[in-house]
Amino acid sequence: MKLAAPEQKVPEVSKVRQILVVEDEQPIREMVAYALRRAGFEVSEAGTSQEAKVKLADQRPDLMLVDWMLPDMSGLELTRQVKRDPQTRDVPIIMLTARAAEGDKVAGLDGGADDYMTKPFSPRELLSRINAVLRRSVVAEGGDTLQQAGLTMDRASHRVRGDNREVSLGPTEYRMLEFFMQNPERVYSRSQLLDRIWGGNVYIEERTIDVHIRRLRKALEEVRMDHLIQTVRGSGYRFSAREQGG
Repeated sequence: MKLAAPEQKVPEVSKVRQILVVEDEQPIREMVAYALRRAGFEVSEAGTSQEAKVKLADQRPDLMLVDWMLPDMSGLELTRQVKRDPQTRDVPIIMLTARAAEGDKVAGLDGGADDYMTKPFSPRELLSRINAVLRRSVVAEGGDTLQQAGLTMDRASHRVRGDNREVSLGPTEYRMLEFFMQNPERVYSRSQLLDRIWGGNVYIEERTIDVHIRRLRKALEEVRMDHLIQTVRGSGYRFSAREQGG
């Protein structure tokens, strides 16, 4: 990994964004922090999951970079805990790891990570990924409640209701449904969904989308709303209250 950090601008927001770097290898942590500070971010550092929790309690960051292999608890479990906590579940997380297998990437994303970077990586790529995730998080803010076709999504509490019942969704299915509810009636291909929901730099196979679509439909089936996620043969998927083909 090269030390030279490119000149990249922090997203245009009203305050400097703070990033929490959770990495037990000090040389890597210091290099990442150096690149981020040169790019205009405020940076706090943690070498363990426990230290990261203390930092989170002290100040909520705008984004976390979390190494998978930590000495006291895996970065994956830390990510799951952060995403389960109502106070921190909206903090975007990018996982950093040497584990390059697709199954590991899927596990990281399913655990709540917003992106996944395989070591070694360059500061330029890291900054690009960070800016992309921050842009998506800003777009997702907007309003606290989404309502479409009888479904209600409370984004402050991460709760979804339909037919007067709560819908149980995993982190990935929640993000997928949120995207669909923000863009009803439009057809999206698998590659477009990968790009819009996970970001274009996440290298997982398009068939992974089908797995999450099935999980989302199964969850919506509990409230008799699985028909809202429609397959458009040869094109992709859409969210629609209209009858299939209508």
